[in-house]
Amino acid sequence: MALSASQITAIADELAAAERDRTTVPRLTSRYPDMTVEDSYAVQNEWRRRGVAAGRRLVGRKIGLTSKVMQAATGITEPDYGAIFADQVFENGAVIEHSRFSNVRIEVELAFVLSAPLEGPSVTVFDVLRATEYVVPALEILSSRLEMEGRTIVDTISDNAALGGMVYGGNPVAPDAVDLRWVSALLYRNEVIEESGVAAAVLNHPATGVAWLANKLAQHGDRLEAGEIVLAGSFTRPMWVHPGDTVLADYRDLGTITCRFI
Repeated sequence: MALSASQITAIADELAAAERDRTTVPRLTSRYPDMTVEDSYAVQNEWRRRGVAAGRRLVGRKIGLTSKVMQAATGITEPDYGAIFADQVFENGAVIEHSRFSNVRIEVELAFVLSAPLEGPSVTVFDVLRATEYVVPALEILSSRLEMEGRTIVDTISDNAALGGMVYGGNPVAPDAVDLRWVSALLYRNEVIEESGVAAAVLNHPATGVAWLANKLAQHGDRLEAGEIVLAGSFTRPMWVHPGDTVLADYRDLGTITCRFI
């Protein structure tokens, strides 16, 4: 790692304050040009450790930047991951305060709910499918605490992969009940279709992202646990949302998810 422990702590302090105050701080790579991916995961781990110490309950992980549309939208070509706490999970139909997030966007995803642990380094798609209890539609709420212009993978990882929250709902299905590659969705904002996509856009199969995550976590001495929710990555571009917007995602046979921002 290029940064000292005190620098990592200082960055974690800064990002925690930005999350609390709903503000945006200058891009890390403009101030720490030698900062590495391992440094950024150290920052994220410190943020997560503080959340757990404060009584927040870890319920899952998110994977980001797994599809070409997302990589094109951000200019970043490497996947990343972040943590999901229970207070970041909303049920279908939720009314959500827009002001609790920064740079608010929505992504369309599938969530895998695990019935067994997954531990790398050699997890495959088939291991993921065997360990999955069900798959359910989900929307990810992105919230960037760092300035967005010129971000790199190092910036996004430090910012908990820009996770703000998630909404889940629709019809949960067993992983072998449908062809997950061909799950599709239409994303509406205020009754107008803004985005659409097919789940195969996530690394050719959404379970591939979960396998990548399990193997990446093994490099950091961590694993996925039974009961965890894993957001497998967006198969649409992020859609900006504003106070007053109503969002609906139609997954056809897998049902719909909706939420409203106030």
